[in-house]
Amino acid sequence: MLNNAFDFEKPISELEQLIAELRRPEKQDEAKAQGIDLDARIDVLESELKRVMKQVYSSLSPWEKTLMARHKDRPYTLDYVRLILDDFLELSGDRLAGNDEAVVGGPARLDGAPVFVIGQQKARDLRERQRRNFGSAHAEGFRKALRIARLAEKFQKPLILFVDTAGAAADLHAEEMGVSDAIARNLKELAVLRTPIVVIVIGEGGSGGALAMAVGDRVLMLEHAVYSVISPEGCASILWHDSKRAGDAADALKLTAQSAKELGVVDTVIPEPLGGAHRDPVATANSIKQAVSKSLATLAKKSITTLLDERYARIRKLGAWEE
Repeated sequence: MLNNAFDFEKPISELEQLIAELRRPEKQDEAKAQGIDLDARIDVLESELKRVMKQVYSSLSPWEKTLMARHKDRPYTLDYVRLILDDFLELSGDRLAGNDEAVVGGPARLDGAPVFVIGQQKARDLRERQRRNFGSAHAEGFRKALRIARLAEKFQKPLILFVDTAGAAADLHAEEMGVSDAIARNLKELAVLRTPIVVIVIGEGGSGGALAMAVGDRVLMLEHAVYSVISPEGCASILWHDSKRAGDAADALKLTAQSAKELGVVDTVIPEPLGGAHRDPVATANSIKQAVSKSLATLAKKSITTLLDERYARIRKLGAWEE
């Protein structure tokens, strides 16, 4: 049953609450005493619930997709790491200034094969959110990511990148530590990293903070994730001086997975369970695992020279358009 449902989910929440009410033991006992078949009523309501869910989630607006991508129960990087990978060993520090816990990563195994994984990590409670800086990395985080990426290259193992951030940290500390330089360096180094790279946008793909960890040979994106140069609220504040027009900005930004696929920004849109990844994290993780494994199997057949040439060509095509 939905908690803190969005406005567009209210019909779904109401049906789920009614079904839950009818399933209460006291309701069941009362119905039996009166000779009422509650199971048949529940079956009808469940069919209606499924119909309404399909209708709602197949017609989400870009702004509603943004809300889904930010859902507080949506699985984060470490959730998927635990479900998809084995023997994960988290590495810490950038070997220069410190350890940014908004970025996690290290060696792991995918179906027994060694890989390296890096991702942005959000959190659910306030204390953890502060520790992770709400998933917004400072320069130390991007440098840590690059350090792990270079280890993947050194040991000739594939690199898997999970993207989920509203954007890079934009505070004084970030500027003092050179966050812009760290982002630019990641873009440059990942573009020529001599190992296969698969990127998965699992929630928010926000601005340079996402781009700094989203250069790869294959870019995958979950169905209800978003990917944009700026948040809808930020865009609305700049264009119309009114953050309440975030919905209009979301429409204009073409930030949905479906739009990103049409524009050639991502290669594959991974379907989510009906109602979103948070409703069935295990099924979502299995879908991601299949897509990543398929991508890595294809990339493994290519020489490093071919891989780099195709990666370069892929990057060069971004932004091409026709009237």
